Amino acid sequence: MSKGTLLRRQSPLASLPEQVGILDRTSFIPPFEKTLRQFGQSPLHGGEVEIFQINVGKQCNQLCAHCHVDAGPDRTEIMSRETMAGCIRALASTNIPKVDITGGAPELNPHFRWIVGEIRALGRHVTDRCNLTVLAVKGQEDLPAFLAAHQVELLCSLPYYQERETDRQRGLGVFQRSIDVLKYLNRLGYGIAGSELALNLVCNPVGAFLPACQKVLEEDFKRNLHRKFGIQFNHLYCITNMPISRFLEFLLESGNYERYMERLVQAFNPTTISGLMCRNMISIGWDGRLFDCDFNQMLGLEVSFSAPCHISDFDVARLSHRRIVTGRHCYGCTAGAGSSCSGATT
Repeated sequence: MSKGTLLRRQSPLASLPEQVGILDRTSFIPPFEKTLRQFGQSPLHGGEVEIFQINVGKQCNQLCAHCHVDAGPDRTEIMSRETMAGCIRALASTNIPKVDITGGAPELNPHFRWIVGEIRALGRHVTDRCNLTVLAVKGQEDLPAFLAAHQVELLCSLPYYQERETDRQRGLGVFQRSIDVLKYLNRLGYGIAGSELALNLVCNPVGAFLPACQKVLEEDFKRNLHRKFGIQFNHLYCITNMPISRFLEFLLESGNYERYMERLVQAFNPTTISGLMCRNMISIGWDGRLFDCDFNQMLGLEVSFSAPCHISDFDVARLSHRRIVTGRHCYGCTAGAGSSCSGATT
């Protein structure tokens, strides 16, 4: 962990109101709602809720330079067993087929295995957003086998198939530890052709630019990881770095903020709107609050327009087709090929 990374964590931009204020005061960038109106898409509404995303806490064993969650080893925000039980009750009252568990490193929540078991007992599909190295942390040695036994889909972060770029974003030694974990997951059957154990990778650009073509990059990842390490996986998802938290700090400190925001706006693609994650998702924070998406959650922008705002008041009928809370950060999801929790949207 570099000194520079630690300094980024201590920046005053960890304040959510300040982050929202910077985005709101970006006068050279038109409000997102104005752009939506130009294309006849305002106000933006969701549809049927198909993904129940749960952020079980911000604690993480890594301290990545781009992290929009501002996660790290020092974070104490952890979802309680009581709040998790509220999530299970809410989920059981619906037919929502998919549950997306995220963090931080979600596996560090002491109740992680309990909630996975409860969700699978309801017959719902579970995706674990994993940083890979957490599976090698002391005390987690049997976790990969647990995930395989419960047929949990793994969505694992790997910025690039080369060491320099990955360690630059995620910390010294992360690449090699990630490779070792991927090899072990392959031995368990994850990512192997014909296996029911899905292993997908997620990459973010290492710098102030948009992701490359997802299809082309997936081919590059598959070819290089297999040639160099014998690693196999199912799919690669490319996600745009959002101007939130540590990546926002990086943009401001490096003098790239205005250029990056202009790039996002210039790359606005109206065909991405139908595939936005907020259209078919509800995001639950570690404290039970409800949000339209993971990014709104990190900015503290709760669901609004009379929709239920806490898991204790969960009502899927009222949350379906709700009006979405938007802001200038939404340009990150509509630039180029689009960006969602499952990568490009077009």
